Amino acid sequence: MKSKLMVSLLLLSTFFTAFSQEKSSQKPEKYSSAVVEKGLIKVSVMYPFAEGKTFDMVYYETKHMPMVAGYLGENLVKYTIEKGIASGIPNTPLPFMAIGTFYIKSLSDYQAAIAPNRDAIRKDFANYTNITPAILVSEVVK
Repeated sequence: MKSKLMVSLLLLSTFFTAFSQEKSSQKPEKYSSAVVEKGLIKVSVMYPFAEGKTFDMVYYETKHMPMVAGYLGENLVKYTIEKGIASGIPNTPLPFMAIGTFYIKSLSDYQAAIAPNRDAIRKDFANYTNITPAILVSEVVK
């Protein structure tokens, strides 16, 4: 009986140790919600908010962004889609209705992939918005 109790306690402590290590390994580093490599190129496509403007987030998420991502191929590391919900200043309009972001390895490869598909990309705008986007290309520094 004493040996069964010892084995049970050993198994139980092993389980708790393994479980606590698994949980602690899942915790993100402080201030880090996702790992984005320094030096990547970030292409932000920002759709400014304005009265009377429309934006179909479902179409953007399920059709437009996957289409553009397909053109980028192996150069694409990841992409994100953000829906504007508020301004940083209370009681002021939000600055952007939506922002689509592509994280890529090479700007020249991005430009080479987008150039022959530019007309198809622009033509697709009418399927989800009546907003002309602003585009910012930047380098991830941290």
